[in-house]
Amino acid sequence: MTEQEPVNGFAVAVVREDGRWRCSKMDSSALSELDAAITQLRQLRSTGAVFGLLAVDEEFFIILRPVPGGVALLLSDAAAALDYDIAADVLDLLRIEPPDEEDDELWPEGDLGILADLGMPSHELQIIVDEIDLYPDEQLQMIAQRVGFIDELTKLLPTIQA
Repeated sequence: MTEQEPVNGFAVAVVREDGRWRCSKMDSSALSELDAAITQLRQLRSTGAVFGLLAVDEEFFIILRPVPGGVALLLSDAAAALDYDIAADVLDLLRIEPPDEEDDELWPEGDLGILADLGMPSHELQIIVDEIDLYPDEQLQMIAQRVGFIDELTKLLPTIQA
């Protein structure tokens, strides 16, 4: 097994329970291994919403949410699968072929309605994904603002960002 280079970015678990949001740092393995991220989120037992936000190398983000029988996923840029194993794993789990090397367009793959029940309709999430001038952490902060956990995320980010 080859050793992977560390991936820059952050991985945050978000939990809503009893009407309150809580954000916590996920282990760094969540940035390079999709299975590790899914496992970490499944270990957060909660009666409320549980999902993960991964900002990878200032290139793209992934939202993942355990659901009965699997996991809902959103990859902000399908072309990231050409350079990042975790993005390729997302497409593999979604059963979607990676884009061609020549394809320079940016488009999301997965469930744009992943946070719809929490106040982020798919069309609004699409608008944020389409903001290509923003870094992934800025896009995720916009999502946090809209859904309502920006204060918790803002408190955590300085402690986990390099």
